[in-house]
Amino acid sequence: QVQLVESGGGLVQAGGSLRLSCAASGSFVSINAMGWYRQAPGKQRELVARIRSGGTTSYAESVKGRFTISRDNAKNTVYLQMNSLKPEDTAVYYCNAQIKTYVSGWPTPNDYWGQGTQVTVSS
Repeated sequence: QVQLVESGGGLVQAGGSLRLSCAASGSFVSINAMGWYRQAPGKQRELVARIRSGGTTSYAESVKGRFTISRDNAKNTVYLQMNSLKPEDTAVYYCNAQIKTYVSGWPTPNDYWGQGTQVTVSS
């Protein structure tokens, strides 16, 4: 069974930094794209950053220049370095990964989600 386990959230003052980590564990064939989403109270979940297995990255406009996504394929781990944090970055951050597992003997891709980690930025 595949699991995504996140760590690194917390409370920080505006202008500060946090680093989120998300490690995939279990039995799987391969991991394609990995990413981070966030959901603030009363708002829809939104994509923050995404990284493909080859390293290509994409970011939401609101975090460009402040956040950096990276991954360690050997550790099946994705990171989100968040700098110059703003109160509007406050949200629950979720890790997402497109992971291929064997289903009835065939490699089959599925989306997996972490449990979420709270990031709170005080003004």
